[in-house]
Amino acid sequence: MRSTKIVTSFIRDNDKLLILKRSDKVKSMKGLWAGISGIIENDEEPLKRAKIEIFEEVGITEDKITLIKTTEEMRISSPQYKNHEWEIFPFLFESKNPTVKLNWENSDFKWIKVDELENYETVPSLEKVLFNLL
Repeated sequence: MRSTKIVTSFIRDNDKLLILKRSDKVKSMKGLWAGISGIIENDEEPLKRAKIEIFEEVGITEDKITLIKTTEEMRISSPQYKNHEWEIFPFLFESKNPTVKLNWENSDFKWIKVDELENYETVPSLEKVLFNLL
């Protein structure tokens, strides 16, 4: 089975979490709601990649976020590719009143309470990844 290593980060501001709607310009999972995600390149440190993705996708700099929690990586089989799984490295950060500036990878964002996530069509297992961080 093929495996792709990715980071998935959530940013919390008080009791709200930031979720992003993937744009129609990305390769996979178009139009689905997600955390801030990206592929880990080579032997890159997952936390470093998470901070890079946060800056690239939502414009929040490293000095505006605080790491709250991380957990062991999770393996989730990919519904769209045969013989493929995602190896997800989850992170939860906190930021106070951040300004969100989306890049091309996402078309919308929302600040939601955790129990509202079920109202959104998300990438596979997003709830499972999030609940491991809470």
